[in-house]
Amino acid sequence: MKLAFALAPVFVCLTLSAQQQSAPSEQELQKQEQSQRILGVVPMFGTTSRSDAAPLTAAQKFTLFRKSAFDPVEFPIFALQAGISQSQNEFPGYGQGAQGYGKRFGATMADSVSSNFFSNYAYPALLREDPRYFRSGTGPVRRRIAHALAQEFTARRDSTGRFSFNYANLLGAFSSGGLSNLYYPSSDRGFGLTMSRSVIQLGYGSLGGLVSEFWPDVQMRISRRKRTAVQTGDR
Repeated sequence: MKLAFALAPVFVCLTLSAQQQSAPSEQELQKQEQSQRILGVVPMFGTTSRSDAAPLTAAQKFTLFRKSAFDPVEFPIFALQAGISQSQNEFPGYGQGAQGYGKRFGATMADSVSSNFFSNYAYPALLREDPRYFRSGTGPVRRRIAHALAQEFTARRDSTGRFSFNYANLLGAFSSGGLSNLYYPSSDRGFGLTMSRSVIQLGYGSLGGLVSEFWPDVQMRISRRKRTAVQTGDR
């Protein structure tokens, strides 16, 4: 009996050690989340399904900005957007030809990078707001759609873990929109350009929230069908 009492702390320590080794750390979980991609291609780095996720430090917010803004997949998207803009002769002050296309490509890239910088790093770090999208993951579809759209205007506070108005995202969109006046044609600059660029950024964010909310469900169904097909083929 005395031996059992003496060895009890050892068994407790071993059990706790095994649990700590099996449970992934917060950094490992964040690393997994920041490697998420749609169909293995389109980045979905700023999404978490964990309601208890630890807040990001300023350095981690910068890493999220860097990875999101400069992922290699973004560059073909910039190229496509610039091509569409040129084909429709948007911002005619840029002109046509290779020079006009290059200017449109640069403006598209600058829009994306500045939006990411302000909304994912600068303002979230300053105001201590979490720039990630927090999935609901369960419940009626309508409620989840409302949840996704609402998160464009609400953010989780680093200090309390509660959701409040998303000042960082709104300020980020308008700061990026205002900055665009430095590189768009002079004939297009002004209040209208600022508002249009800002609204476009918020629109993209709302669409991204819907994708982040429902894509894991779609991916799960695709995986389930593949497993079913494999099991059926093996019979």
